[in-house]
Amino acid sequence: MELDLLVRAPRVITPDGERPGSVGVRDGRIVAVEPFDPGPDTELAAREVVELGPDEVLLPGLVDSHVHVNDPGRTEWEGFASATRAAAAGGVTTIVDMPLNSIPPTVDVAALDVKRKTASGQSHVDVGFWGGAVPGNLADLRGLHDAGVFGFKCFLLHSGVDEFGHLEPDELAAALRELRAFDGLMIVHAEDAHAIDEAPHAHGRRYTDFLASRPRQAENTAIAQVIALARETGCRVHILHLSSADALPMIADARRDGVALTVETCPHYLSFTAEEIADGATQFKCCPPIREEDNRDALWEGLRAGLIDCVVSDHSPCTPELKRLDIGDFGAAWGGVASLQLGLPAVWTEARRRGFGLPDVVRWMAQRPAELTGLRRKGRIAPGCDADLVAFAPDAEFVVDPAALHHRNPVTPYAGRTLGGVVRATWLRGGQIDGDVPRGRLLTRGEA
Repeated sequence: MELDLLVRAPRVITPDGERPGSVGVRDGRIVAVEPFDPGPDTELAAREVVELGPDEVLLPGLVDSHVHVNDPGRTEWEGFASATRAAAAGGVTTIVDMPLNSIPPTVDVAALDVKRKTASGQSHVDVGFWGGAVPGNLADLRGLHDAGVFGFKCFLLHSGVDEFGHLEPDELAAALRELRAFDGLMIVHAEDAHAIDEAPHAHGRRYTDFLASRPRQAENTAIAQVIALARETGCRVHILHLSSADALPMIADARRDGVALTVETCPHYLSFTAEEIADGATQFKCCPPIREEDNRDALWEGLRAGLIDCVVSDHSPCTPELKRLDIGDFGAAWGGVASLQLGLPAVWTEARRRGFGLPDVVRWMAQRPAELTGLRRKGRIAPGCDADLVAFAPDAEFVVDPAALHHRNPVTPYAGRTLGGVVRATWLRGGQIDGDVPRGRLLTRGEA
Protein backbone atom coordinates (compact mmCIF):
# COMPACT_ATOMS: atom_id res chain seq x y z
CA MET A 1 0.00 0.00 0.00
CA GLU A 2 1.53 3.30 -1.13
CA LEU A 3 0.69 6.03 1.38
CA ASP A 4 0.85 9.80 1.10
CA LEU A 5 1.78 10.18 4.76
CA LEU A 6 2.80 7.92 7.62
CA VAL A 7 2.89 9.30 11.15
CA ARG A 8 4.66 7.13 13.72
CA ALA A 9 4.12 8.02 17.36
CA PRO A 10 5.01 6.40 20.67
CA ARG A 11 1.58 7.45 21.91
CA VAL A 12 -1.56 7.58 19.75
CA ILE A 13 -5.04 8.33 21.12
CA THR A 14 -7.60 6.14 19.34
CA PRO A 15 -11.22 5.32 20.26
CA ASP A 16 -9.83 2.25 22.05
CA GLY A 17 -7.45 4.25 24.22
CA GLU A 18 -3.76 5.08 24.09
CA ARG A 19 -1.04 2.97 22.47
CA PRO A 20 2.05 3.27 20.24
CA GLY A 21 1.07 3.33 16.62
CA SER A 22 1.64 4.13 12.97
CA VAL A 23 -1.11 6.03 11.19
CA GLY A 24 -1.24 5.75 7.41
CA VAL A 25 -2.92 8.38 5.22
CA ARG A 26 -3.95 8.29 1.58
CA ASP A 27 -6.07 10.82 -0.31
CA GLY A 28 -6.78 12.74 2.88
CA ARG A 29 -8.19 9.79 4.81
CA ILE A 30 -6.78 7.47 7.44
CA VAL A 31 -6.43 4.07 5.80
CA ALA A 32 -4.38 2.21 8.40
CA VAL A 33 -3.77 2.33 12.14
CA GLU A 34 -1.04 -0.22 12.81
CA PRO A 35 1.44 -1.02 15.61
CA PHE A 36 4.36 1.33 16.06
CA ASP A 37 6.70 -1.31 14.63
CA PRO A 38 4.55 -3.34 12.23
CA GLY A 39 5.69 -6.76 11.17
CA PRO A 40 6.75 -7.61 7.62
CA ASP A 41 3.20 -8.51 6.67
CA THR A 42 1.92 -5.01 7.48
CA GLU A 43 4.94 -2.87 6.61
CA LEU A 44 3.81 0.56 5.42
CA ALA A 45 5.57 2.66 2.77
CA ALA A 46 4.83 6.36 2.34
CA ARG A 47 6.05 9.35 0.35
CA GLU A 48 6.35 11.27 3.63
CA VAL A 49 7.13 9.81 7.04
CA VAL A 50 6.79 11.85 10.24
CA GLU A 51 8.29 10.53 13.47
CA LEU A 52 6.88 12.13 16.61
CA GLY A 53 9.28 12.66 19.48
CA PRO A 54 9.18 10.73 22.77
CA ASP A 55 7.47 13.71 24.44
CA GLU A 56 4.69 13.97 21.83
CA VAL A 57 1.26 12.35 21.51
CA LEU A 58 -0.77 12.01 18.32
CA LEU A 59 -4.35 13.21 18.81
CA PRO A 60 -7.27 13.50 16.40
CA GLY A 61 -7.98 17.06 15.34
CA LEU A 62 -10.40 18.71 17.74
CA VAL A 63 -13.94 19.67 16.71
CA ASP A 64 -15.10 22.98 18.19
CA SER A 65 -18.83 23.21 17.65
CA HIS A 66 -19.26 26.61 19.34
CA VAL A 67 -17.34 29.42 17.64
CA HIS A 68 -18.42 33.00 16.91
CA VAL A 69 -16.44 34.09 13.85
CA ASN A 70 -18.54 37.29 13.46
CA ASP A 71 -17.82 37.45 9.74
CA PRO A 72 -19.23 39.22 7.74
CA GLY A 73 -20.50 42.35 9.45
CA ARG A 74 -18.29 42.43 12.56
CA THR A 75 -15.02 41.30 11.01
CA GLU A 76 -13.12 43.74 13.21
CA TRP A 77 -14.07 41.43 16.11
CA GLU A 78 -12.78 38.30 14.36
CA GLY A 79 -12.87 36.77 10.87
CA PHE A 80 -12.56 33.44 9.13
CA ALA A 81 -8.88 33.88 8.31
CA SER A 82 -7.81 34.79 11.86
CA ALA A 83 -10.22 32.45 13.63
CA THR A 84 -9.27 29.39 11.62
CA ARG A 85 -5.57 30.16 11.86
CA ALA A 86 -5.98 30.32 15.64
CA ALA A 87 -7.99 27.11 15.60
CA ALA A 88 -5.25 25.23 13.77
CA ALA A 89 -2.59 26.56 16.14
CA GLY A 90 -4.69 25.17 19.00
CA GLY A 91 -5.18 21.73 17.47
CA VAL A 92 -8.72 22.39 16.23
CA THR A 93 -9.31 21.16 12.67
CA THR A 94 -13.08 21.69 12.43
CA ILE A 95 -15.21 24.55 13.69
CA VAL A 96 -18.96 25.11 13.49
CA ASP A 97 -19.79 28.81 13.29
CA MET A 98 -22.63 30.33 15.28
CA PRO A 99 -25.42 32.23 13.45
CA LEU A 100 -24.66 35.47 15.32
CA ASN A 101 -22.84 37.97 15.71
CA SER A 102 -22.35 38.27 11.99
CA ILE A 103 -24.47 40.61 9.88
CA PRO A 104 -26.68 39.27 8.44
CA PRO A 105 -27.32 36.57 11.05
CA THR A 106 -27.74 33.07 9.61
CA VAL A 107 -31.53 32.92 9.90
CA ASP A 108 -32.45 32.14 6.28
CA VAL A 109 -30.85 30.51 3.24
CA ALA A 110 -29.86 33.83 1.68
CA ALA A 111 -27.88 34.74 4.81
CA LEU A 112 -26.27 31.28 4.85
CA ASP A 113 -25.15 31.85 1.27
CA VAL A 114 -23.55 35.14 2.29
CA LYS A 115 -21.77 33.42 5.18
CA ARG A 116 -20.46 30.60 2.99
CA LYS A 117 -19.19 33.00 0.33
CA THR A 118 -17.38 34.98 3.01
CA ALA A 119 -15.70 31.90 4.47
CA SER A 120 -14.76 30.43 1.11
CA GLY A 121 -11.08 30.66 0.27
CA GLN A 122 -9.89 32.03 3.60
CA SER A 123 -10.42 29.15 6.06
CA HIS A 124 -7.43 27.18 7.32
CA VAL A 125 -9.60 24.45 8.89
CA ASP A 126 -12.92 22.89 7.90
CA VAL A 127 -15.96 25.03 8.69
CA GLY A 128 -19.62 24.18 9.18
CA PHE A 129 -22.51 26.43 10.11
CA TRP A 130 -25.38 26.55 12.59
CA GLY A 131 -28.64 28.20 11.62
CA GLY A 132 -30.64 30.46 13.90
CA ALA A 133 -34.17 30.13 15.28
CA VAL A 134 -35.56 33.60 15.93
CA PRO A 135 -39.01 35.18 16.07
CA GLY A 136 -40.60 35.14 12.63
CA ASN A 137 -38.38 32.62 10.83
CA LEU A 138 -40.27 29.40 11.56
CA ALA A 139 -40.92 28.93 7.83
CA ASP A 140 -37.18 29.26 7.09
CA LEU A 141 -36.01 26.42 9.33
CA ARG A 142 -36.65 23.57 6.91
CA GLY A 143 -34.91 25.41 4.09
CA LEU A 144 -31.83 26.00 6.23
CA HIS A 145 -31.85 22.34 7.26
CA ASP A 146 -32.02 21.24 3.63
CA ALA A 147 -29.18 23.67 2.80
CA GLY A 148 -26.94 21.82 5.26
CA VAL A 149 -26.80 23.67 8.58
CA PHE A 150 -25.98 21.40 11.51
CA GLY A 151 -28.87 22.57 13.66
CA PHE A 152 -30.42 25.73 15.06
CA LYS A 153 -29.43 28.05 17.85
CA CYS A 154 -31.91 30.01 19.91
CA PHE A 155 -31.82 32.32 22.92
CA LEU A 156 -34.37 32.47 25.71
CA LEU A 157 -33.38 36.05 26.56
CA HIS A 158 -31.84 39.00 24.74
CA SER A 159 -28.91 37.69 22.71
CA GLY A 160 -26.77 40.79 23.12
CA VAL A 161 -27.38 41.92 19.51
CA ASP A 162 -30.69 43.31 18.35
CA GLU A 163 -30.68 41.58 14.96
CA PHE A 164 -30.91 38.10 16.57
CA GLY A 165 -34.09 38.02 18.64
CA HIS A 166 -34.92 35.56 21.41
CA LEU A 167 -37.77 33.07 21.57
CA GLU A 168 -40.59 33.23 24.06
CA PRO A 169 -41.79 29.86 25.46
CA ASP A 170 -44.60 29.43 22.92
CA GLU A 171 -42.22 30.29 20.06
CA LEU A 172 -39.67 27.77 21.36
CA ALA A 173 -42.35 25.08 21.51
CA ALA A 174 -43.41 25.82 17.93
CA ALA A 175 -39.80 25.72 16.71
CA LEU A 176 -39.17 22.39 18.46
CA ARG A 177 -42.27 20.88 16.86
CA GLU A 178 -41.09 22.09 13.46
CA LEU A 179 -37.59 20.64 13.97
CA ARG A 180 -38.99 17.34 15.21
CA ALA A 181 -40.73 16.88 11.84
CA PHE A 182 -37.33 16.58 10.12
CA ASP A 183 -35.22 15.42 13.10
CA GLY A 184 -33.48 18.76 13.48
CA LEU A 185 -31.37 19.71 16.48
CA MET A 186 -32.04 22.78 18.65
CA ILE A 187 -29.11 24.19 20.60
CA VAL A 188 -30.16 26.56 23.35
CA HIS A 189 -28.64 29.48 25.24
CA ALA A 190 -30.51 28.58 28.39
CA GLU A 191 -30.96 31.57 30.70
CA ASP A 192 -34.46 32.64 31.70
CA ALA A 193 -35.31 36.22 30.74
CA HIS A 194 -37.69 36.77 33.65
CA ALA A 195 -35.16 35.56 36.23
CA ILE A 196 -32.56 37.91 34.76
CA ASP A 197 -35.03 40.81 34.80
CA GLU A 198 -35.70 40.21 38.49
CA ALA A 199 -32.00 40.03 39.40
CA PRO A 200 -29.93 43.12 40.22
CA HIS A 201 -28.84 45.04 37.12
CA ALA A 202 -25.21 44.51 36.06
CA HIS A 203 -23.16 47.61 36.73
CA GLY A 204 -19.81 48.80 38.02
CA ARG A 205 -16.44 47.18 38.60
CA ARG A 206 -17.26 44.51 41.20
CA TYR A 207 -17.36 41.01 39.77
CA THR A 208 -19.63 39.89 42.61
CA ASP A 209 -22.24 42.39 41.41
CA PHE A 210 -22.04 41.06 37.86
CA LEU A 211 -22.34 37.48 39.12
CA ALA A 212 -25.47 38.42 41.06
CA SER A 213 -26.99 39.80 37.84
CA ARG A 214 -26.81 36.33 36.17
CA PRO A 215 -27.87 33.96 38.99
CA ARG A 216 -27.73 30.18 38.76
CA GLN A 217 -31.50 30.13 39.02
CA ALA A 218 -31.79 31.79 35.62
CA GLU A 219 -29.96 28.85 34.05
CA ASN A 220 -31.75 26.24 36.13
CA THR A 221 -35.20 27.59 35.24
CA ALA A 222 -34.42 27.78 31.53
CA ILE A 223 -32.92 24.29 31.41
CA ALA A 224 -35.98 22.87 33.17
CA GLN A 225 -38.17 24.56 30.57
CA VAL A 226 -36.10 23.17 27.68
CA ILE A 227 -36.26 19.67 29.15
CA ALA A 228 -40.04 19.89 29.59
CA LEU A 229 -40.54 20.98 25.99
CA ALA A 230 -38.15 18.31 24.72
CA ARG A 231 -40.22 15.70 26.57
CA GLU A 232 -43.40 17.10 25.05
CA THR A 233 -42.20 17.44 21.46
CA GLY A 234 -39.61 14.67 21.16
CA CYS A 235 -37.17 17.10 19.56
CA ARG A 236 -33.43 16.70 20.08
CA VAL A 237 -32.03 19.51 22.22
CA HIS A 238 -28.57 20.58 23.30
CA ILE A 239 -27.73 22.85 26.24
CA LEU A 240 -25.01 25.34 25.37
CA HIS A 241 -22.20 26.48 27.69
CA LEU A 242 -23.49 24.97 30.94
CA SER A 243 -22.31 27.15 33.80
CA SER A 244 -24.61 26.20 36.69
CA ALA A 245 -23.77 22.77 38.12
CA ASP A 246 -27.08 22.92 40.00
CA ALA A 247 -28.74 21.73 36.78
CA LEU A 248 -26.85 18.42 36.67
CA PRO A 249 -29.43 16.41 38.69
CA MET A 250 -32.30 17.41 36.37
CA ILE A 251 -30.10 16.61 33.37
CA ALA A 252 -29.46 13.16 34.84
CA ASP A 253 -33.20 12.62 35.40
CA ALA A 254 -34.02 13.67 31.84
CA ARG A 255 -31.40 11.30 30.43
CA ARG A 256 -32.79 8.40 32.47
CA ASP A 257 -36.25 9.19 31.12
CA GLY A 258 -35.00 9.03 27.54
CA VAL A 259 -35.12 12.73 26.71
CA ALA A 260 -32.87 13.41 23.68
CA LEU A 261 -30.63 15.83 25.57
CA THR A 262 -26.94 16.64 25.25
CA VAL A 263 -24.89 19.19 27.17
CA GLU A 264 -21.67 21.13 26.73
CA THR A 265 -19.50 23.28 28.94
CA CYS A 266 -16.48 25.48 28.18
CA PRO A 267 -12.82 25.71 29.18
CA HIS A 268 -13.33 28.97 31.06
CA TYR A 269 -15.94 27.42 33.37
CA LEU A 270 -13.53 24.56 34.07
CA SER A 271 -10.46 26.78 34.53
CA PHE A 272 -11.45 29.92 36.42
CA THR A 273 -13.41 30.70 39.58
CA ALA A 274 -15.38 33.77 40.59
CA GLU A 275 -13.24 34.15 43.69
CA GLU A 276 -10.10 34.83 41.63
CA ILE A 277 -11.58 37.42 39.24
CA ALA A 278 -10.45 40.92 40.18
CA ASP A 279 -12.81 43.84 40.15
CA GLY A 280 -12.66 45.59 36.79
CA ALA A 281 -11.27 42.50 34.99
CA THR A 282 -13.87 42.58 32.23
CA GLN A 283 -11.87 40.20 30.04
CA PHE A 284 -13.53 37.50 32.21
CA LYS A 285 -17.09 38.66 31.45
CA CYS A 286 -19.23 36.06 29.70
CA CYS A 287 -22.85 34.97 29.86
CA PRO A 288 -23.66 32.78 31.65
CA PRO A 289 -20.87 33.81 34.01
CA ILE A 290 -17.88 32.07 35.53
CA ARG A 291 -19.10 30.91 38.94
CA GLU A 292 -17.64 29.90 42.29
CA GLU A 293 -14.98 27.25 42.98
CA ASP A 294 -17.45 24.67 44.31
CA ASN A 295 -19.48 25.05 41.13
CA ARG A 296 -16.37 24.54 38.96
CA ASP A 297 -15.53 21.35 40.85
CA ALA A 298 -19.08 20.08 40.38
CA LEU A 299 -18.86 20.68 36.62
CA TRP A 300 -15.76 18.48 36.54
CA GLU A 301 -17.71 15.79 38.35
CA GLY A 302 -20.45 16.19 35.75
CA LEU A 303 -17.86 15.39 33.09
CA ARG A 304 -16.65 12.40 35.10
CA ALA A 305 -20.21 11.09 35.36
CA GLY A 306 -20.89 11.56 31.65
CA LEU A 307 -23.64 14.13 32.23
CA ILE A 308 -21.70 16.74 30.25
CA ASP A 309 -20.88 15.50 26.76
CA CYS A 310 -18.63 18.12 25.20
CA VAL A 311 -16.12 20.83 26.04
CA VAL A 312 -16.08 23.58 23.40
CA SER A 313 -14.72 27.10 23.38
CA ASP A 314 -17.69 29.46 22.93
CA HIS A 315 -15.03 31.69 21.39
CA SER A 316 -16.80 35.07 21.43
CA PRO A 317 -14.27 37.83 20.85
CA CYS A 318 -14.65 41.55 20.32
CA THR A 319 -12.45 44.61 19.97
CA PRO A 320 -10.53 45.74 23.06
CA GLU A 321 -12.65 48.90 23.21
CA LEU A 322 -15.85 46.88 23.66
CA LYS A 323 -14.38 45.09 26.68
CA ARG A 324 -14.21 48.49 28.42
CA LEU A 325 -10.95 47.65 30.15
CA ASP A 326 -10.45 51.40 30.49
CA ILE A 327 -13.22 51.68 33.08
CA GLY A 328 -13.68 48.03 34.07
CA ASP A 329 -17.47 48.28 34.09
CA PHE A 330 -19.05 44.82 33.87
CA GLY A 331 -22.37 46.32 32.90
CA ALA A 332 -20.95 48.19 29.92
CA ALA A 333 -18.47 45.56 28.66
CA TRP A 334 -19.20 43.03 25.91
CA GLY A 335 -19.64 39.53 27.30
CA GLY A 336 -17.53 36.84 25.70
CA VAL A 337 -14.28 34.92 26.18
CA ALA A 338 -11.66 34.66 23.44
CA SER A 339 -10.02 31.25 23.77
CA LEU A 340 -10.20 29.29 20.50
CA GLN A 341 -6.43 28.72 20.36
CA LEU A 342 -6.16 27.88 24.06
CA GLY A 343 -8.95 25.39 24.74
CA LEU A 344 -6.88 22.21 24.54
CA PRO A 345 -4.07 23.27 26.91
CA ALA A 346 -6.53 24.99 29.25
CA VAL A 347 -8.63 21.85 29.63
CA TRP A 348 -5.62 19.53 29.77
CA THR A 349 -4.00 21.66 32.51
CA GLU A 350 -7.00 21.16 34.79
CA ALA A 351 -7.91 17.65 33.63
CA ARG A 352 -4.60 16.00 34.45
CA ARG A 353 -4.59 17.64 37.88
CA ARG A 354 -7.91 15.90 38.53
CA GLY A 355 -6.82 12.45 37.38
CA PHE A 356 -8.15 12.50 33.82
CA GLY A 357 -6.13 11.34 30.83
CA LEU A 358 -5.77 12.47 27.25
CA PRO A 359 -8.37 9.92 26.05
CA ASP A 360 -10.91 11.76 28.23
CA VAL A 361 -9.95 15.13 26.76
CA VAL A 362 -10.16 13.74 23.22
CA ARG A 363 -13.60 12.32 23.95
CA TRP A 364 -14.89 15.68 25.23
CA MET A 365 -13.23 17.92 22.64
CA ALA A 366 -13.09 15.80 19.46
CA GLN A 367 -15.20 12.66 19.42
CA ARG A 368 -18.36 13.87 21.16
CA PRO A 369 -18.60 17.24 19.33
CA ALA A 370 -18.20 15.32 16.06
CA GLU A 371 -21.01 12.99 17.09
CA LEU A 372 -23.20 15.93 18.14
CA THR A 373 -22.87 17.52 14.73
CA GLY A 374 -23.07 14.26 12.78
CA LEU A 375 -19.52 14.58 11.41
CA ARG A 376 -18.86 10.88 11.08
CA ARG A 377 -15.35 11.25 9.65
CA LYS A 378 -14.13 13.72 12.26
CA GLY A 379 -12.88 13.48 15.84
CA ARG A 380 -11.27 10.00 15.75
CA ILE A 381 -8.07 8.32 14.65
CA ALA A 382 -9.59 5.35 12.86
CA PRO A 383 -9.63 3.95 9.33
CA GLY A 384 -12.06 5.86 7.11
CA CYS A 385 -11.82 9.09 9.10
CA ASP A 386 -10.35 12.30 7.75
CA ALA A 387 -6.64 12.52 8.50
CA ASP A 388 -7.04 15.47 10.86
CA LEU A 389 -4.17 14.99 13.30
CA VAL A 390 -2.37 16.90 16.05
CA ALA A 391 1.11 16.47 17.48
CA PHE A 392 0.72 17.47 21.13
CA ALA A 393 3.40 17.74 23.81
CA PRO A 394 1.43 17.23 27.03
CA ASP A 395 4.26 17.89 29.47
CA ALA A 396 5.50 21.12 27.88
CA GLU A 397 4.34 24.41 29.38
CA PHE A 398 3.96 27.99 28.20
CA VAL A 399 2.80 31.34 29.53
CA VAL A 400 -0.06 32.87 27.55
CA ASP A 401 0.94 36.03 25.72
CA PRO A 402 -2.17 37.52 24.06
CA ALA A 403 -0.04 39.28 21.44
CA ALA A 404 1.36 35.91 20.30
CA LEU A 405 -2.07 34.41 19.63
CA HIS A 406 -3.65 34.34 16.17
CA HIS A 407 -6.94 35.81 17.41
CA ARG A 408 -7.63 39.13 15.73
CA ASN A 409 -7.67 41.04 19.04
CA PRO A 410 -5.20 40.44 21.90
CA VAL A 411 -7.71 40.17 24.73
CA THR A 412 -8.15 36.97 26.74
CA PRO A 413 -8.60 36.09 30.42
CA TYR A 414 -5.81 33.53 30.05
CA ALA A 415 -3.19 36.29 29.69
CA GLY A 416 -0.17 35.53 31.89
CA ARG A 417 -1.49 32.09 32.88
CA THR A 418 0.83 29.09 32.69
CA LEU A 419 -0.78 26.26 30.74
CA GLY A 420 0.36 22.70 30.22
CA GLY A 421 0.47 21.17 26.74
CA VAL A 422 1.81 22.58 23.49
CA VAL A 423 0.51 21.92 19.98
CA ARG A 424 3.57 21.20 17.83
CA ALA A 425 1.86 20.50 14.47
CA THR A 426 -1.64 20.17 13.00
CA TRP A 427 -2.65 18.27 9.86
CA LEU A 428 -5.90 18.71 7.93
CA ARG A 429 -6.74 15.72 5.74
CA GLY A 430 -3.10 14.71 5.78
CA GLY A 431 -1.61 18.10 4.91
CA GLN A 432 0.20 20.09 7.57
CA ILE A 433 -1.42 23.47 8.20
CA ASP A 434 1.14 26.23 7.74
CA GLY A 435 -1.13 29.22 8.38
CA ASP A 436 -0.31 30.68 4.97
CA VAL A 437 -2.35 28.74 2.42
CA PRO A 438 -6.03 28.21 3.42
CA ARG A 439 -7.04 24.60 2.71
CA GLY A 440 -10.20 24.32 4.77
CA ARG A 441 -13.45 23.10 3.25
CA LEU A 442 -16.98 24.28 3.92
CA LEU A 443 -18.98 21.43 5.40
CA THR A 444 -22.67 20.65 5.17
CA ARG A 445 -24.64 18.38 7.48
CA GLY A 446 -24.47 14.73 6.52
CA GLU A 447 -21.62 15.01 4.04
CA ALA A 448 -18.80 14.04 6.38
